Amino acid sequence: MKLCVKTIVRQVHIYQSKNLTRDAIKTLNTHDLLQSLGFVKQTQSGLVHWLPLGLRTLNKISRIIRNRLEKDAKAQELSLSLLSPQALWESTGRWNNGELFKLKDSKGSAYCLAPTCEEEVTSLMGNFITSHKDLPLTVYQIGRKYRDEKRPRGGLLRGREFLMKDAYSFDKTKGDAIKTFAQMNETYGLIFQDLRVPFVSAWADSGDIGGDMSKEYHFLHESGEDTVFKCGSCDHVSNVEKANSYPQKFNDYEGDVNVRYALTIDHDTLICLYYPKDRSLNWNLVLAAIENDVDTSLAGMSNEEVLGLFNAGKNEDDMMLSSVIRVMDCRLNPRSNYPDFPLKQYLKNNFSQLDDVSLVDAEEGEICGACEQGKLSSAKSIEVGHTFYLGQKYSKSLNAKFTTRNNTEEFCEMGCYGIGVSRLVGAIAQVTRDSLGLRWPKSVAPYEISICAAKHDGLSEEIETLLQDWESETLVNQDDKASLGRKIAMSHSLGIPVCIIVGKKQWPFVEIEIRAPYMSGKWHAEFDQFGKEWGWTVENADTDSPQKHRAHKDHLIDVIRVILTDM
Repeated sequence: MKLCVKTIVRQVHIYQSKNLTRDAIKTLNTHDLLQSLGFVKQTQSGLVHWLPLGLRTLNKISRIIRNRLEKDAKAQELSLSLLSPQALWESTGRWNNGELFKLKDSKGSAYCLAPTCEEEVTSLMGNFITSHKDLPLTVYQIGRKYRDEKRPRGGLLRGREFLMKDAYSFDKTKGDAIKTFAQMNETYGLIFQDLRVPFVSAWADSGDIGGDMSKEYHFLHESGEDTVFKCGSCDHVSNVEKANSYPQKFNDYEGDVNVRYALTIDHDTLICLYYPKDRSLNWNLVLAAIENDVDTSLAGMSNEEVLGLFNAGKNEDDMMLSSVIRVMDCRLNPRSNYPDFPLKQYLKNNFSQLDDVSLVDAEEGEICGACEQGKLSSAKSIEVGHTFYLGQKYSKSLNAKFTTRNNTEEFCEMGCYGIGVSRLVGAIAQVTRDSLGLRWPKSVAPYEISICAAKHDGLSEEIETLLQDWESETLVNQDDKASLGRKIAMSHSLGIPVCIIVGKKQWPFVEIEIRAPYMSGKWHAEFDQFGKEWGWTVENADTDSPQKHRAHKDHLIDVIRVILTDM
């Protein structure tokens, strides 16, 4: 067993940068740091090979997810083909997605490399779900997905090939499906607690996936591309696409006003959306204001194109009879500088106005739209998971039905749930790293313990023997050319939570340096009770540098066990 660990260590060193100084660590972005430390190797933009250290972390994250899904969500694991036929994606209207990798076989049949599997899993489960007795059912997989990302960025955070956990639920009724959605969100909370990294969940926009209810999971960090808002009163959290806010003083804006034209779904009514020029229009808030009677497929059109579509085929009499709705953002007032109205003639009876609604993206310090009392605070974040209630969008398109108790047929109610597994590696590395390098939580660290000695002698062998219960989680630095200081620095840069330093000068006492973030401090009680008996002392425990512990070798296991339990 020991030889196996040592062999792994020698292989790891092949992939590590030989000249990674502390100054270099500070200047490297997180993806380059992961490469320099031998976790991954980028082959080209958006694509990486996983090296031994990175694969160990990736597999630990996968095990945490599997454990919670099967224990708490009662989900069953499967594995779907990555090649998905064109016909499935055309039936749901998603074949023309510009991010699909598409290919043809020797017979000319077209496929895509699946970026997500709503089509495949619905088609598959439709073959097995026949009766209400087959439901509820939740299945999941952890596997590679592909997205033709036009601008891969952030290393593992946005790539063309990525490892993803995707789960799919099937229920009899909408009420049952929403219960499953809630249960899966509880499971997600447990998963992220197990990862031991602070997170927030936020109500979110469902986007192209579909459905009318979704939640995102985020790590807060200044480098994030997303923004989440939290109310200081009701604690409601949502991303910028779903955040509804009101100004602290209504109708107080007197500057220039932007207008955006839209049409109702039947194209019979022109919608004029007025909002402050220095703010961004939020289409989710528009839909809420007009009660979803907006053709959002026109959102990419210019004002001129929307007006042209509205006026097409109409004569002067038709134009006079046109219906118009003016929607005024609650920040505007009569003194605001409005653009010219697009129609020269219209009947007042066909003209209506909706006032005092919020149409723009929220800003920090505004009033929460959920409780209308608390102020909103904002934070940049990295999205790492997303859950959706889908309804019958995919089951109807792919004919996934079941027979009810009354012997009638109904379409399944569905949900889907994603976690970016490889993305988590990059995100955790990003939010926990410091000036010394990576700083993994114990739950996902490639190894829990490292042993560093000036040379591999009898003392380090004795420590290895003492730590045999953690043998598969112990990394021993065998680089005889490296000094003890260099070995310790390498352990810290790799983010190994516990570094054991062995030397003849202090023997039989052994030094322990702690790198793990987010320790709870529960070890203090054990220290107070057994510190003297175990020869356990602590230095600089309240600083940002690694905590330095010292323990007698005869009680090293006791101290290590207490420390690891606290991580």
